[in-house]
Amino acid sequence: MTTIPSRLAQVTRISSNPNEARTRVIDLYRAWVRAAPEIVELYALPVTPAYVRHCIRQKFEANRHVTDQRAIEVLLLKGRQELQETLNIWKQPDHIMGILLQPNERPQRSFLQKFYEGRDEDSVRPAASGVV
Repeated sequence: MTTIPSRLAQVTRISSNPNEARTRVIDLYRAWVRAAPEIVELYALPVTPAYVRHCIRQKFEANRHVTDQRAIEVLLLKGRQELQETLNIWKQPDHIMGILLQPNERPQRSFLQKFYEGRDEDSVRPAASGVV
């Protein structure tokens, strides 16, 4: 399969009101959901398209609380960019499995576990380690 970088390219635009931004978010979500079977096939992932859709839903739900118009525009730009890079096969399977499909949440740790790690901050997260 050949990669056509411009097939998913779109002109950057700014939503004029919150309703237009909401419509654009829904369109981006639909594009991700429709691309799930293709992502599984392109990267030969050991998961089902349903699981990919579930993970995509979680990523969108994590940003559901964002109401700032400019922040929504940035998230839309990054989401569209990730979709284009994913479907153009500009990523490795480890990127898909480690970043897109793995949850970002860390398990609860006690004070001593945090102490042994050398920090007591919850804001510091380790980088994606690839396929687990």
